[in-house]
Amino acid sequence: MKIAVNYENGEIFQHFGRTEQFKVYDVEDGKVVSAQVMSTGGTGHEALADFLAGNEIQVVICGGLGGGMQMALNLVGIAVISGIQGSADQAVEAYLRGELESAGVNCDHHEEGDSCGHCSHDCGGCHAPQGKNGGKTCRVHYRGTFNDGTQFDSSYDRGEPLEFVCGAGMMISGFDAAVADMEVGEHRDIHLMPEQAYGEPDPGMIFPVEIAQLPGAENLTVGQKVYLYNTAGQPFLVKVVARDDVNVTFDANHEMAGQELNFHIELVEVAGD
Repeated sequence: MKIAVNYENGEIFQHFGRTEQFKVYDVEDGKVVSAQVMSTGGTGHEALADFLAGNEIQVVICGGLGGGMQMALNLVGIAVISGIQGSADQAVEAYLRGELESAGVNCDHHEEGDSCGHCSHDCGGCHAPQGKNGGKTCRVHYRGTFNDGTQFDSSYDRGEPLEFVCGAGMMISGFDAAVADMEVGEHRDIHLMPEQAYGEPDPGMIFPVEIAQLPGAENLTVGQKVYLYNTAGQPFLVKVVARDDVNVTFDANHEMAGQELNFHIELVEVAGD
């Protein structure tokens, strides 16, 4: 097995899309047998998934990671452990001991796993806020709306605050940055451009599949949302955007890519404060 870590001066480099080198670990029988630092050669973030796949990487350990990049890695069969900080060597050892947990892989609205969890698609990584709440577990209530006032999500409606580690790449970057310097009990309204949320749609995330190669594809209809599985067995959500007698075309962009978003945020609690 080969594990790659975004690397700089012994530490996990936190901005995936700006990665200039990876440290690659060869693992046999659960132990590191060799390691080398590999330069990306100036590869842009959109080509990093192909770069890693071409070097037979099975697992990536990283810090901040954008939604588009995470999907690109999943599509080429690379497992992702995101939201990790500190020593690259220690992170790999922790992973091999089964002690490393990802900040999450799937997103729906604003938190990894259950809600969102990604910075913009086009930056390729999350910018950890430098405010006083950075690195702390925060609990917030929020209400999200589009510019026309339509509500798309609300923790108030669910009756339970959202909990996340501020600056760990679990949130879209604009949301993270707003919470970083808030006081407990404070309410704040923010307006996010696409680059602060889910980025612009990536044409590379739209792809055709032959109907004959995908069991059940003959029953799919345009507009339908389904889960596909990459070669690592990880599910990812796609939308059917076109089909003909031969191919069905899927869009794996986040449904809010290209959208300006508005949030009302209330900081309920900060662990340790």
